[in-house]
Amino acid sequence: MRILGIDPGYATTGFGLLQTEGGAGIRLLQYGVITTPKELPFPRRLEMLYDDLLRLVELTKPDASAVEELFWGHNITTGIGVSHGRGVILLALTKAGVPVFEYTPMQVKQAVVGYGKAEKRQVMDMTRRLLHMEQVARPDDAADAIAIALCHARSQSSMLAKLQGSP
Repeated sequence: MRILGIDPGYATTGFGLLQTEGGAGIRLLQYGVITTPKELPFPRRLEMLYDDLLRLVELTKPDASAVEELFWGHNITTGIGVSHGRGVILLALTKAGVPVFEYTPMQVKQAVVGYGKAEKRQVMDMTRRLLHMEQVARPDDAADAIAIALCHARSQSSMLAKLQGSP
């Protein structure tokens, strides 16, 4: 199964593509970011994000997507913009027919590190270790997207998921 992890944004959206191989494990296929130029009007940036994400889906052909739910920090203005970007991302994935699974930051930390209050650097390092990467992915948005995809891969391979899927 190919899993496309997405760390939502409108200026920078991270993505990470994993391949689960049954008992053989999980492999990182590619990662990166979708960016939109800050000099463009906001609606045009959202349109560019939509188009680029559809193109990414077309190229990578994921079987599922994992998108991080938003955590509202101190800057509400940025949070609102990111919320708009997240909405565009959910729309693009749905229109492309890719099943969407959503995870909170705490769920990602729990799945990757085993502790829901782990620090960002711990999540990045464990992601690197689990996927046998030489170094942590850069930029951070891409590293976060890989962790989100890994969360979904590990959630889907858990014993509970297997029991829920059995007749």
